Amino acid sequence: MKLHDLKPAPGSRRRRKRVGRGIGSGHGKTATRGHKGQKARSGGGKRPGFEGGQMPLTRRVPKRGFTNIFTQEWAVVNLRDLNRLEGVQDVTPQILAQAGLVRGRGAKIKVLAEGSLSRAVHVQAHRFSEAAIAKIQAAGGMVEVLDGA
Repeated sequence: MKLHDLKPAPGSRRRRKRVGRGIGSGHGKTATRGHKGQKARSGGGKRPGFEGGQMPLTRRVPKRGFTNIFTQEWAVVNLRDLNRLEGVQDVTPQILAQAGLVRGRGAKIKVLAEGSLSRAVHVQAHRFSEAAIAKIQAAGGMVEVLDGA
């Protein structure tokens, strides 16, 4: 097989329907819109969520509470996750992101004490639980709190 022999599978490619291009095209005159009516007009149709004049669902459902736009997202990392990072002495937010333990750019990292730590590591994060600090230091490691917490 050579490059000039390649072609798409039969039936996988369809020609674009060109409407409103004259009577000979088969899609002339009304251009597949039918005759008259709201949907035949340019700009015709109803807006999204319109329910024919019935009170729309978005207005029928009761509204409760609010969304705090200043809320801070925290990416949680447990000690058992840090234990799986073999051969890493200094645990930084970048290393956690590369290892896939933290998702999302700019998310602040909080280390929690779930699991145990079997070796000494230097952990950098924005927050630590008191139990996590105790366990990291008991294993001979160090805790460094980053700015912006």
